[in-house]
Amino acid sequence: MMLNPVMGSLQRIVLYETKARYYLVGSNNTETRFRVLKIDRTEPKQLVIHDDRLEYSQSEVQDLLIMINEGNKPKLVQRGPSGLCRTVSAFGIVGFVRFLEGYYIILITKRRRNAVIGGHNIYKIEDTSMIYIPNDTVRQAHSDESRYVKVFQSVDLSSNFYFSYSYDLTHSLQYNFIKPQDIETVKQSGNLNDSKLGVRSHPNYKFVWNSHLLKGFENVVQSDWLTYVIHGFMGQSNICIYGKSIYLTLIARRSTQFAGTRFLKRGANSEGQVANEVETEQIVHDASVLSSTRGRYTSYTQLRGSVPGMWSQDISNMVPKPQITLDISDPYAVIAGHHFSEVLDRYGAPIIIINLVKKREKRRHESILSEELESAVKTLNQFLPPQFAISYLAWDMARFTKNKHVNVMARLAEIALSVIKRTGFFHSGPGVRCTILRGDKCAAKSSIRNETDIPVCKQGGVARTNCVDCLDRTNTAQFAIGKCVFGYQLYALGVIDKPDVDFDSDAVRILEDLYEDHGDTLALQYGGSQLVHSISTYRKISPWTAHSRDIMQTLSRYYSNAFSDSEKQSCLNLFLGIFQPKENKPPLWDLPTDYYLHHTDTSTLLPRNRRCYTEWYDFNTLQALPYPYDESAKSTNGDGTVVGCLGDERVDPYIDYYRPYQLTYFADLYHFSMPHSIKDFMPKFAVNYSPFAVRVQPGRRKESGKGFQKIAAERKNTAGSPSPTSDSSSSSDDSSTDDEYKSVMVTSPMSPIQGGDNIISLKDIFPTMKQTYGVEIEKPARHDLQTYQKFVALQINATHENREVSIDPELPRIKKSMKRTTKLIRTSAFSLDSSYHVTPPTISRKSKAIYEAYVFKGHNVPTSCDQKDFNRYKEYVSMYQK
Repeated sequence: MMLNPVMGSLQRIVLYETKARYYLVGSNNTETRFRVLKIDRTEPKQLVIHDDRLEYSQSEVQDLLIMINEGNKPKLVQRGPSGLCRTVSAFGIVGFVRFLEGYYIILITKRRRNAVIGGHNIYKIEDTSMIYIPNDTVRQAHSDESRYVKVFQSVDLSSNFYFSYSYDLTHSLQYNFIKPQDIETVKQSGNLNDSKLGVRSHPNYKFVWNSHLLKGFENVVQSDWLTYVIHGFMGQSNICIYGKSIYLTLIARRSTQFAGTRFLKRGANSEGQVANEVETEQIVHDASVLSSTRGRYTSYTQLRGSVPGMWSQDISNMVPKPQITLDISDPYAVIAGHHFSEVLDRYGAPIIIINLVKKREKRRHESILSEELESAVKTLNQFLPPQFAISYLAWDMARFTKNKHVNVMARLAEIALSVIKRTGFFHSGPGVRCTILRGDKCAAKSSIRNETDIPVCKQGGVARTNCVDCLDRTNTAQFAIGKCVFGYQLYALGVIDKPDVDFDSDAVRILEDLYEDHGDTLALQYGGSQLVHSISTYRKISPWTAHSRDIMQTLSRYYSNAFSDSEKQSCLNLFLGIFQPKENKPPLWDLPTDYYLHHTDTSTLLPRNRRCYTEWYDFNTLQALPYPYDESAKSTNGDGTVVGCLGDERVDPYIDYYRPYQLTYFADLYHFSMPHSIKDFMPKFAVNYSPFAVRVQPGRRKESGKGFQKIAAERKNTAGSPSPTSDSSSSSDDSSTDDEYKSVMVTSPMSPIQGGDNIISLKDIFPTMKQTYGVEIEKPARHDLQTYQKFVALQINATHENREVSIDPELPRIKKSMKRTTKLIRTSAFSLDSSYHVTPPTISRKSKAIYEAYVFKGHNVPTSCDQKDFNRYKEYVSMYQK
């Protein structure tokens, strides 16, 4: 049996209005299945929703709407206006919200396809509509209502909010591929061996940003009406390998817990929920296979978040870097224990902390956090089994970046390799090529396919990276980890022959571009500006013009933190339901602080039920290690399964993906607009079309560790220009380039050299075509021109063109021959070659048998060899080595 996610059948919604009710009519894309939702408009402050949970056909829903229209027409005026009015069309329901008056409904009115994973479309919200539900006759006006609406709408839902009708964006790819534990019971009870079974997973509400808006609605309607929205970042690129498409996807999920802005949300709250917690997942899969059960998918998940502890920064004084203070002393690491207990539950073991804050400072600032975090890890590790202990790695990244002779990325690559070897990564197919990373540790019983003897590579544990803000340094470190695992993902898919990709290749440029966008987006959401120090800054290849950009981003971040973060924090508190307006409570804008909203232990006088200091983890989680407890406890809960057959759009993504029922154009498809390795990243001078080939422009140098002056001197000597000691040479410290390759250039070749008559031309700076490509353009021989002239004459005669063509002045002009006209007849393997009708050729039985054997062989997994074959191969290898 094949398992698939359940496709949401309501992808198109129309809102109809009468004086007493709203009617939501939802349908699938083919408009063959309909559902109707009724919302009462006579209740001023209550949300009354009725779902009959029936499925209608197109004719049945039309009859229902006609009946509603006739029943709501004015009785006294026979030809009056219609009683049922169409209000708006939408693609989903974000939720319902109430402030001090009645409820509002929020609808997704515009969407854009942003990614595709296994045939499942992922959309970005482009526009929404907020509609007031009660009618004017029962509305009870309040003076603060309009201000609350304005604050709520300050959260721009068209900025980095994503949803999907079928793919669970709140969980990782590994979790979505894991079978529920009770699936065998469901199959046996329903005798479903020959059917397709769709499983509807339950979301992780930690990453559902409209969870507050779905309260009171989620439990009273059929699940097809629900749309779970995440916030963060999502980017996807197509890496084309000689026609084979490999999709690289980067997903960032921001946590809704203790969410806020930079200086207003630091550390963690009393429940261990840290600020700026973001889960980043890197997915690489073979896009040539649509099926999620037959395709090859790999993923790696990493985490970022503030240092878990009660600390803050006072922003009352207008200073760029406010002093870090510890608000509460936590000698038993209670807050850190709450946090890492949840991390163990979600990701398994080991937890590898990569702490990038400063260690050595003239004035203690960031080092306070390092000491606090290191002390908490030592305290918690005393009560964990040694094999599952939390690993702590501290490295002063900022200090080493200032040293010109230290390769920061090389050190991060070493850290990344050690991390990936311990955590592994997820691979949905046979883990035959995954053993190069972790050996037998990556092999686990398959819970994805029916075969139980296939070794499957799974990720156990997570890399948790942090600095002070978890923005600039953290993003570069996560890119280093992503680049390292990127090579292993491609190697596991059989794309490359060794698990390593070069910095100067198109594939890594695509990855770096995604992580740059990823870092800029998260920095805007939390810090108010884009990254101050990008990845190229830490690679030490950024041009001198980037310094002005860094200064502008620093000023933008400072302005945002000083003047707009407070208002932004209030908007998030209202949107996420952390603050809920009430008649007898002070309004949101009059609160002096939101500390009591985010720390739940301060809102009650009752004593809290605290865990024992030595048992800060959950025992069920400990038994499931090294893999996450969430995966081992995954279940259908009895109501999350849908039975279908091949072609059923509820369990088969084919119809929703290809959409054969509507006319589409190639230029309008998402696959033509998504970033492409050949179209957007491959240089024009490339002669090797592999995205893994090293790209160095003519006249440029590959990134190296040589000093700037030495490179400039070598460049000048090679070009035949005067030595660096000449008066004509400018200071090499002021020279740079803004090219993406960041190689060193000499002074402008257009300016004359002082004290001499020679002028440096482009030929002196750039190598010739012969030196670069090994060939040089020469004038063709006469007999070659005559041969080419015959082909041109053939074309002119075949197309009946009345024109003369001159190929070379030395040869006579080509004229059309009036006596004989050439008729070209194309040969084709098809009997009728037409754009409307094609008759395929007949295939012999022998060819068909060869193809069936080839397909059958591809489905089988290589089995382990016996001892006899192994000894024979060992002798062969020893003979080859001699």
